[in-house]
Order: sequence, then C-alpha cells, then structure tokens
Amino acid sequence: MKRNLVIGASGGIGAAMVQAMDGDTIGLSRSVNGLDVCDDAGVARLIGDLDGPFDRIFVAVGILAPEGAAPEKSLAAIDPDVMARVFAVNTIGVATVLKHAARKLAANGRLGVLTARVGSIGDNNLGGWHSYRASKAAANQIIRGAALEMKRTHRDAVVLALHPGTVETSFTANYKAKKLQPTESAQMLLDVLDSATETGGFYDYAGKPIPW
Repeated sequence: MKRNLVIGASGGIGAAMVQAMDGDTIGLSRSVNGLDVCDDAGVARLIGDLDGPFDRIFVAVGILAPEGAAPEKSLAAIDPDVMARVFAVNTIGVATVLKHAARKLAANGRLGVLTARVGSIGDNNLGGWHSYRASKAAANQIIRGAALEMKRTHRDAVVLALHPGTVETSFTANYKAKKLQPTESAQMLLDVLDSATETGGFYDYAGKPIPW
C-alpha cells in the first residue's frame, strides 16, 4: 500500500489530491494542523513528527495575493510589502517545506509541487501579475534545484513542478475562462506524477512540458 503526504491539504486542489490518492494518505494544512509555511520551526516540527518514508509527497501551498490585495496589472501597482508576502509564501514557504519534506520521501518516491504556468518566463506574453509570476518563477528554480540535489540521495525519485490548469477554486472565482473541477485536475496531476520517467521537469496537468 502506498503512503502519501499532501501538504496544503485544505485548499481546493490539495483536498482533491487527498481524495485522488490511493493508499494511506496524510494531509497537513493551516486550518487543521496550524501549518504556517513561513515558520521554519513549525514546519520542521509538523513534518518531523510524521513517520516516513512516503511514496508520494504533494505540495499545494501558495497565495495569489495577500488578503485585501490583488495581482498587479502594471509596474506602477507594485507594493513592496505585498510582494514580500507573496514571495514569503510562494517561494520561501515552498523552499522551507521541501527542506523538511525531502527527508521523508522514499528512495524511489514521487514529489510534486503545485506551481503555475504564469511562473514560466518563456511563456510570459502578457506581462502583469508581477509578484505572483516572479514568486512562482523563483519557486520553479527551487524545485529544479531540489530535483538535481536529490539525485544524489534519491537516485530513483522524481521531483516535478506541476501546473494544475485553471481550476474551479476561490482563486479563480472571477475568471471567465473554462475551468477544470478540482477532482479532475488532481487526478490528472497524479497521473503525470506517477507516469513521469525523468526528474526535474515542469509539466501541465495534461503532461505537456512548460518552458521555464
């Protein structure tokens, strides 16, 4: 039986991933466990208390913008305090989680981190959303570096950055684009994670590679 860990399990995609995974699944979240990805000691304690190893670890933490703020439409709209908070969660928070979760991954385990297509520098044709884009691009670099580092300790493991598509969650409540249901996106992401043969990639929910 597979053992799974979902970090960020109370969000739309995180909760759906808990349901999609077969086997024994543990979820960690702010609302249930008090998980604060900006608190290194707290993350260390919560993850450290878990009995590993895990066959799959899925990280689904992040914010679009702090409460009361929104993604910037122009450079003039950048607020340094808002940008710092977005980076604190989306980049430093992800790095902190990986720092502690990597030790709990099985030697041939699968580690997927929820990121976003808008974090792609090569795919950015619209501009705007500066804090969110930059924080996700930086998170992608952390994920890529983690995958390369873990080759030395987890030779058969796979670590991926994953884009979920536009999913029906509170993040996308005002979007007019066609949306995937969280359960649909989660199952497709899980299929991509399970079927990947190489570590260190950036893929969308359909398994298509995304440029960095």
